[in-house]
Amino acid sequence: MSRDDRNTPTGNTWEREVDDDGEFVRKPTTFRSRIRADGSSEFRPGAGRYHLYVSYACPWAHRTLIFRTLKGLGDVITFDVVDPFLPSAGWTFEKTVSGATGDSVHGFNLLRDVYAHTCPDFEGVITVPVLYDRKKEAIVNNESADIIRMFNSEFDAVAGRPGLDLYPTDLRDRIDGLNDWIYPEINNGVYRSGFARKQRAYGKAVRTLFAALDRAEDVLARTRFLCGDRLTEADIRLFTTLVRFDAVYYTHFKCNIRRIVDYPNLWGFTRDIYQLPGVAETVNMEHIKRHYFESHRHINPFGIVPEGPMLDLEAPHGRGD
Repeated sequence: MSRDDRNTPTGNTWEREVDDDGEFVRKPTTFRSRIRADGSSEFRPGAGRYHLYVSYACPWAHRTLIFRTLKGLGDVITFDVVDPFLPSAGWTFEKTVSGATGDSVHGFNLLRDVYAHTCPDFEGVITVPVLYDRKKEAIVNNESADIIRMFNSEFDAVAGRPGLDLYPTDLRDRIDGLNDWIYPEINNGVYRSGFARKQRAYGKAVRTLFAALDRAEDVLARTRFLCGDRLTEADIRLFTTLVRFDAVYYTHFKCNIRRIVDYPNLWGFTRDIYQLPGVAETVNMEHIKRHYFESHRHINPFGIVPEGPMLDLEAPHGRGD
């Protein structure tokens, strides 16, 4: 079956998350259990017990892969990657593109099957990332913001880099304050621009987006990272949007007031994060571009994937060691 045959846009998530004003309104995630090292949860940390289902294309799932890498959890938490194309049936475990792994836990064909295995009557949105418990054969959590916090602190007994704290106590108020505007105005702002169904909704979203990018550029003009000289969760959350921006959001989502390469500090920051040990391996630009341009047929009817832009993420970033 061809990709064209498998795609029915009206069945996809973005078609069901637009309000009467034409604005994109993201639905909340469903599974919100927590892994606790102190034993206060039924889910306890341990090597080999938990498994991630991700898409390389998805910026929310990308966060979890970066945290897994930076915290040294590569030998602790396994992962599978869905096919970058998103048909009406939802994410699939087809292996038609290099890097898509299939489902190594159950051998399922669809991510929907993982949800049904946990909750047979589940009727919510099928999203990535998914943190799955092999022992209980159940989804623990499908909210990236929760998953990265768990990876940051709850697996330190088995992590390769337990001393790295990306949500330190003394910076939590500052990080939370950054997240309060970066998430709605930048991370989700590109989607609110791209999935808008009315001119007014698009205009409102894209103006808010670029005001926030200007604000982030100003912050990064003064310090290497968003909270000074220390890498934090806020940096990773911003990075996963920035690294996709010029390749996808600028054209596909009509976020074309400026490119990230036009912002000296944001572009240097993007390269800085990309060049951290292990991060480049989590960035799969083929999956990113094929997902957006092939899947969103209501935006790009023929599914043509552009060749460019040619971005040199390995160029010196000039933002310190």
